[in-house]
Amino acid sequence: MDSIEKYEVQILFSEVIEKEDTIIFEDYDFQVDDSTYFYPASTVKFPIALLALEKMGEYPKINRNITFSIKGDSLRTTFAKDIRAIFAVSDNDAYTRLFEYLGQDYISEQLKSKGIVSRVSHRFSGDDPYNITSKPLCFYGKDSLIFESQSTSNNTIKHLEFNTIKKGIGFIQSDSLVDKPMDFSLKNYLPIRSLHNMMKQFIFPELFPKDKRFNLPEDDRLFLLNAMKLLPKDAGYTSDHYYDSYVKFLVFGDSKEDIPEHITIYNKVGLAYGYLTDCAFITNHKTNKKYIITATIHVNHNQIYNDGIYEYDTVGIPFLAELGRQLIHF
Repeated sequence: MDSIEKYEVQILFSEVIEKEDTIIFEDYDFQVDDSTYFYPASTVKFPIALLALEKMGEYPKINRNITFSIKGDSLRTTFAKDIRAIFAVSDNDAYTRLFEYLGQDYISEQLKSKGIVSRVSHRFSGDDPYNITSKPLCFYGKDSLIFESQSTSNNTIKHLEFNTIKKGIGFIQSDSLVDKPMDFSLKNYLPIRSLHNMMKQFIFPELFPKDKRFNLPEDDRLFLLNAMKLLPKDAGYTSDHYYDSYVKFLVFGDSKEDIPEHITIYNKVGLAYGYLTDCAFITNHKTNKKYIITATIHVNHNQIYNDGIYEYDTVGIPFLAELGRQLIHF
């Protein structure tokens, strides 16, 4: 609290109140401001997973278990496998394949139609993350090609205009220090209000008008719910590196112990450039309480970006973990 501006904390908290046949949200906010830019990092994988499943449903030949590859790439996978990897360990390559399938314009149009303020402009892997031409995907039945999506040319990426879009005093580029603020104006933008409302829209679709819902068959919706609560060990990541809270910062982020069975967390985190964000729907089965928490904090004491020196383990993750414990009375 003595360094509010330094840490750029924003918090949205909703307790889910279930009364008879109705659900209401008891909402609280702290320093929430859509015009104060923070880098959303991997939290953008949440809407991309939703939109990929939604678009997939428009084509009868495609389902989440069909094998596909990016044209020209020998690696074959499925939507189901990639979505599980996105939520279990925040896999960047999996996100990039879904981004390629959707393209920037489709992402923008679909999220805007649902009332979600955002801009998802770039991939997280590959040599050309800002390329506005989306590559085609090849879909296979057994070993034969059954469908190929079209390459799409998207609109030129516009610069974001915020007073806070240039950050810090320097950044590392090609192993050299550049002595000027880092410009985030071409990067992704997903404010916590958008993340928080998107979680509400997904978890409680019946509370929203049909045109604001994600149009998912119930089977795909349940699949995504299960993917969002996956712990790394449940998705086949069994090394000590992937402990239960590896991508669950709220409540348990500062502990490598197993998450107790009476707590279920459906979430997506982001971590990059000193920004830590978590958007989570949390159920405490002992108290029968349910919560939605979205929070972000910035930890970059030296104000140099891309140097890998951030206070994630000493400040950021402990803060989000304790915040979660306080809010859900764990």
